[in-house]
Formats: sequence, structure tokens, C-alpha cells
Amino acid sequence: MRQQYKEFGYSSAAPACSAAVLLRPVMKLAGHVGPGTRVLDVGCGNGYFAGRFLERGCTVVGIDLSPQGIQIARRTYPAARFELLAADAKLLENLGEPPFDLVVSTEVIEHLYDPRSYLAGCFAALRPGGRFICSTPYHGYVKNLLLSLAGRWDQHLSPLWDGGHIKFWSRATLSQALREAGFQNLRFRGAGRLPYIWMSMVMSGDRPG
Repeated sequence: MRQQYKEFGYSSAAPACSAAVLLRPVMKLAGHVGPGTRVLDVGCGNGYFAGRFLERGCTVVGIDLSPQGIQIARRTYPAARFELLAADAKLLENLGEPPFDLVVSTEVIEHLYDPRSYLAGCFAALRPGGRFICSTPYHGYVKNLLLSLAGRWDQHLSPLWDGGHIKFWSRATLSQALREAGFQNLRFRGAGRLPYIWMSMVMSGDRPG
């Protein structure tokens, strides 16, 4: 029998709790964007980040597997295109769109069984010279040590969260995955809290021109 997984619940267009700390580093890594910039939001949820790029005049497409999220995004940001679509290696082909200048994906990769297929799809969705930006919860030696000393691992890595995180990334492992996918010129930003105990990390990589 096929296992049914609980969908992440979107009830409004309000930003997720992580958006407040992610927006600034995402936009900084995106660089100059505006009219003429084509942006793909992979795992767009309720469309919050897509909306921020629309405000800058970008042409925006968003994909997600949440019917609730896509419905809210379409209603809130009618100037963008939103589709119920998986983030896999055939992403661009399934969308039927030309390649994008920028692909953004926030807090998605930690939920995926097959991150290599997702990264291959994001890479293929970019034009030569285009940029990929992704974020994920940060894990590193200092943060992991503090979690151990505080006895917080059961809470931090709770197996009781239906549909929760299944991959736990460090800067080193995410960098390796991005390089394997073909991305170059990697950049890193910590997001939230103090250095080395960041809540999340944001990384960008460029498709070679």
C-alpha cells in the first residue's frame, strides 16, 4: 500500500518563519535583478519569495507539490505563473519554458530523498551564466556540539515530524553536491543567529557560461 504523507499546511499568504532571516541573503546573492530577469522559484510554497521578485519587476514562475500553496500563490500573485510540479531532472522540460536567469529554492533540499535529481533539474533550468540560490538549515561542528551538550538532538532532529527533514546539510556537503551538479563560483551566507550556530545557510552557484 502506498504511504500517504502529510502535506505542509499553507493557510494564508503570510511568510514562513524562516523568511525573515532568508530574504536579505537571498537577495544579496541574487545581485541586480529587475525587468527582464526571468526567475524560477523551486518549492515556492505560498509564493512569498516569488512575490518579492515580482516587486522588482522580474518575470516569475513557481513550482511546488502543495496544492494549497499553489492555490494561495496564484490568488495572491496573479502576475506570476505557478504550477503543481515536482523538482526533478526533467523540470524545465515539464514546464515548457525557456531557461531562466535565476533559480531560487528556499528550505527544500532537506526534504528530498533524491537531491541530485533536484539539483540536476535546477542546473538544466538555468541559461549559461545563470545563478542558482538555495537555502537549508545549517549544520556544523560548533552547532552540533552545542546541541549535544544541551541534550537537544531529539528535538532538533525529531523523527515524529511527519513530512519533516530527512537530509541534514553542512557547508561542506552542500558545496560538494553543488559542484557535482556542475555549479561553479560558489558563495555562502549564514542566516539567523550568531556565526557558526546559524539557523540556516544560503548558497549560490553559477552555471558556467
